[in-house]
Amino acid sequence: MKRRYFLQGAGAALAALGWSQLEIQQQGLRYAQVLAQDTPRKLALLVGINDYSQAQVSPLRGCITDVELQRELLIHRFGFNPQDILMVTDDTAIKPTRAGLIEAVESHLIAQAKPGDVVVFHFSGHGAQVVNPYNPLGNPRERLNSTFVPSDRTALIQEDQAMVSDIMGATLFLWMSAINTANITVVLDSCHSGGGKRGNLTIRAIPGGDYPNAEEREYHQQWVSKLGFSQEKFVEDRQKGVAKGVVIASAAATQLAADAAFEGFFAGAFTYVLTQYLWQQTGSHTVQTVLGNVSRSTMRISSTRQVPEMEVKPASGNESKPTYFLPVQSTPAEAVITAVNGDRLQLWLGGIDPQSLTAFDRNAVFALATEADAGGLVQIESRQGLVAQSKAIAPSAGLQPGALLQEQARAIPENLTLRIGLDESLGGELEAAKQAVAAVERMEALPLGETQVHYILGRMTEALHQEVRESGVAEVPAVRSLGLYGAGLDLIPGSFGVVGESVVAGCDRLKSKFRALLAARLVKLTLNAESSRLNVSTGLKVLQGSQTQFAASAFTARGGMGRTTEVVTTNGGGIPRIPVGVQVQCEVTNGESRDLYVTLLVITTTGELVVVFPNSWTAGVDAALVKAGETRLIPDGNRDPFKLTISPPLGTAEILAIASLSPLRTSLQQLQQIAAARGTREGVLGLEEESVLAVENLWADLNQTRNITASFDPRSRIAQTEQMAALSITFQVV
Repeated sequence: MKRRYFLQGAGAALAALGWSQLEIQQQGLRYAQVLAQDTPRKLALLVGINDYSQAQVSPLRGCITDVELQRELLIHRFGFNPQDILMVTDDTAIKPTRAGLIEAVESHLIAQAKPGDVVVFHFSGHGAQVVNPYNPLGNPRERLNSTFVPSDRTALIQEDQAMVSDIMGATLFLWMSAINTANITVVLDSCHSGGGKRGNLTIRAIPGGDYPNAEEREYHQQWVSKLGFSQEKFVEDRQKGVAKGVVIASAAATQLAADAAFEGFFAGAFTYVLTQYLWQQTGSHTVQTVLGNVSRSTMRISSTRQVPEMEVKPASGNESKPTYFLPVQSTPAEAVITAVNGDRLQLWLGGIDPQSLTAFDRNAVFALATEADAGGLVQIESRQGLVAQSKAIAPSAGLQPGALLQEQARAIPENLTLRIGLDESLGGELEAAKQAVAAVERMEALPLGETQVHYILGRMTEALHQEVRESGVAEVPAVRSLGLYGAGLDLIPGSFGVVGESVVAGCDRLKSKFRALLAARLVKLTLNAESSRLNVSTGLKVLQGSQTQFAASAFTARGGMGRTTEVVTTNGGGIPRIPVGVQVQCEVTNGESRDLYVTLLVITTTGELVVVFPNSWTAGVDAALVKAGETRLIPDGNRDPFKLTISPPLGTAEILAIASLSPLRTSLQQLQQIAAARGTREGVLGLEEESVLAVENLWADLNQTRNITASFDPRSRIAQTEQMAALSITFQVV
């Protein structure tokens, strides 16, 4: 896996179009040199290791993608000069061996950085732990020291102890001390817990507990001496916290950093979400705010066992500084032009949300982000990974390499499927499970580890049963029962059957669950809070007696609300935790000077869809109306005869608010038919067998191609950023 799959494909497409990699590099370099600022100087060292064959360690697949993600972001959003970015990967001149990593840090960062400069050091690869040789007080919390695993790691047995060539976190502390600027950001997309496979994820860790070899201990001591530290001073400073700047870790010390599959490529779940968020960020947010928002998406994509965290130099206030210690130096965007050949353009789609990539395979339209060239339109013709081939459909002189693009319309293909991965716990039942899943309409059965899957079908194992019990889950499925998991083996509540159930019977039992999960996937393709032009916000409130407290709010970043996300009651990942039995209230604010039609949905912890608004099933289309400038409370005690109370099972739930300038006639008519069949005149409406059709009718209502002169596939549903907005709030039921 020495080459990135999606860039291999892109290279073939370029050849067909008559482009060369050299032409792309030259065009991009010319643009980037114009964008890059002279002061302060910005230096970046980006390390990505997939190939661990020298070390006889399991390979990874997304680490070089992480490096590409960071590089494009730093150049186009933060003004880094490409010549000041050093990439160290399996494919570069400097290899990510132990010697190569040391050379890169010392020559590119330590030797060059000056006071006031900005430094970014990113590492994606395996992590591990070694016994800490610098723990004279025997502090149990300091017994182990986290490490970077180089591509040529050695492990030699000496006196019954494994001596490894890892680079210790203690050495990173000394490197940061030696870099002659305080503006340092270290991003570590690796972990030190677990290892191997977990569901459809590869964990970026290998077993630890060994000892640093003599070479690492000697190298460490050299830097202690160079910096004029005594060993006691080093230990004292190290125990206080990081040496300088900010260190961002993709997972807590005991958690899992995932190498995850996306639509056509692999990447670190955290790095992808972090860079994607920063592409779309309006203004310069503090690193603390960014990490809180990124954490919620990372947990959804990876696992509830991956919660990013950060540490700053004590008393520095760095948590309140802008990310990378820099204001963003360009407008927010979803894509950037990387090459131009006549009316054909190549795009990098770094700002597209992972959940929405399917809507950007073809037909999607972008416009130049600069107001002066608002007419320049580009339409995607094909996509491989994050590289898209496109055509200029409204030519403009601004369509040049380095030009930033914002979403104008996304295109949802019809008959999308739900991908079900088959877990190895099925053993000899794999073939039967494959056939049983494929027999369910719009379901695909896929092996794990090859591509993105939405859910996993498997049996409860002894090990996972014990793990779930220890996590405090009240109702743990029995060992050998059949059910569904998320990509990182998080349980899907309500999906497990009885012991002894066959996979054929289990898939038949799960048909309605499959439909509900497919509907949830389809409706999430609408989410466009960062790109929508409508002025809309939504909030979730906790009602405690006469007290009302915001749990979280979401808004359209480009819609003009000008507010920041509020998270009051949270866990470490920034997701509100709301206990069972608590009453909640939603609100939707229409900041437009025009009326909007709104649908408010809840995706429950079991994956079911529930319509919360509209909730009058005998009224006309105005039942979904939120008037210009109005804030609508749901439920409203003055008009709604129901309450929203948090109920079990425990898990992660989501609220989606979808607003449109067009009446939601088709979807409302269907919902009214469902309500009438159940004898319901008003109140919340659970979507069961009808969930997929309900979402597709909603997409039919949202399907708009106004003001865009383009050729669209008639089988796709088109949603414009100027016509609709979809926002999400995730919370945990505890």
